[in-house]
Amino acid sequence: MRRCLFALLLLCSQPLWAAEARELTWSALIPPDAPPVVMQQAPIHDLSQLADALSAENGPPAAQQSPAAPVVKTLDGQQVKLPGYIVPLDVTEEGRVVEFLLVPYFGACIHVPPPPSNQIVHVTSELGVQMDALYQPFWIEGPLQVGQVSSELAEAGYQMAAEKIYPYEM
Repeated sequence: MRRCLFALLLLCSQPLWAAEARELTWSALIPPDAPPVVMQQAPIHDLSQLADALSAENGPPAAQQSPAAPVVKTLDGQQVKLPGYIVPLDVTEEGRVVEFLLVPYFGACIHVPPPPSNQIVHVTSELGVQMDALYQPFWIEGPLQVGQVSSELAEAGYQMAAEKIYPYEM
């Protein structure tokens, strides 16, 4: 009897497991056979270097490294969870970012050249994120769509309607 109840419980809970977001790393967004991309400038991980990067903003914007980089088509429609930094595109009057680019490192698209398009996710969110919280990384969860999206800052190879956004903690 207990085995029967346990088996029934497993069968009923299986859809819950299927809905859980698959945690991705940024390298999972690059096809294994894609040519390597050489970084034009190292990403900023040490925020003490931010002042130097900000002083360079008066010049012309840097060109994106690979605006049509190959994507992983099998990720289309998958429920995923990806950590990254937010580059705002649309901000509400209340100061919430509701459309943004998710990028793998701080300063991408603004302080250093944009990464390849397969390293950028165009995200929309009804709730959004407060502007003053953008210096920290976030987890973004939702269905990932494969498809090129253009913005004034860069081309993105993926897009997502975020269902969850919360601070990244190790």
